[in-house]
Amino acid sequence: MENKKKNVFSGIQPTGIPTLGNYLGAMRGWPLLQKEYNCIYSVVDLHSLTVRQEPAKLRRQTLSLVALLLAIGIDPEQSPLFIQSHVHTHAELAWLLNCYTQFGELSRMTQFKDKSVKHPDNINAGLFCYPVLMAADILLYQTDLVPVGADQKQHLELARDIASRFNGLYGDVFRQPEPYIPPSGARVMSLQDPTKKMSKSDTNPNGYVLLLDDTDTILRKFRRAVTDSGSEIISTPDKPGVSNLMAIYSVVTGKTTEEIEKDFDGKGYGAFKTAVGEAVAETLRPVREKYNDLFKNKDYLQKIYTEGAEKALQISQRTYLKACKKLGLVLPQ
Repeated sequence: MENKKKNVFSGIQPTGIPTLGNYLGAMRGWPLLQKEYNCIYSVVDLHSLTVRQEPAKLRRQTLSLVALLLAIGIDPEQSPLFIQSHVHTHAELAWLLNCYTQFGELSRMTQFKDKSVKHPDNINAGLFCYPVLMAADILLYQTDLVPVGADQKQHLELARDIASRFNGLYGDVFRQPEPYIPPSGARVMSLQDPTKKMSKSDTNPNGYVLLLDDTDTILRKFRRAVTDSGSEIISTPDKPGVSNLMAIYSVVTGKTTEEIEKDFDGKGYGAFKTAVGEAVAETLRPVREKYNDLFKNKDYLQKIYTEGAEKALQISQRTYLKACKKLGLVLPQ
């Protein structure tokens, strides 16, 4: 019987430990996608090279992220999990697609402009062409759906434009990917400035919780979380700090806003912040414990990412060679 499941591709850069925001907003839902879709997960290490990296640190972070993806519930038997640089078709298709991407399109990419301001001494060609490599990542696997945050939507639109242009010239080669919007997710804001999204690049480490923070660290950060005037635990636009904590608590406990307001009626911010911290710590504890076991087992991690790369190459090679043939390149025999 033909497999009618849609294909999903998710890539994540090894640029440090993901935050609670990354987890609640997207990553926590990735294992659930495996039941409904054909999923492929990649640690996209080539993308991280647009910014200067410390080699030993990059190697450690790459392996760490493989272990973390397994710890959150990615099943490598069901969904290939691999390191991007181990599958040569990604870089090869990116070159082909570069030749079908306009300079003007890339120069309009918001992330290129932002990173050029952040790293004015290293505005390299890789940074400029980054979205084309991302398009190759997606299009290689005939991807139907891509879980993307708001900062990547422009890149997905470009991938769609490139696919459409190529298909218009050479026939049906690439599938048109669509953004995957999870049925429920949380937009987690900074614990120190609830008007900004939680980010590990925050200059104040108390503004974010990392997925591998220990219980004491998590509790300390939540107890220091910014709240608002008054002492009522209610979710309103004029209480962004409390509303953010309520949103986090709601996602990790499954309780509604109304239930939270009722449970903490008259209890004040101190008790509520502690309760949120404890609930988050308990949610992340099994992930951290599993990660610690996995990260020690380098042989197992190597087995997973090696087998994942073999599967990914087998799948992606079909698309890559089809594109080569359409372009008139002589295929290897």
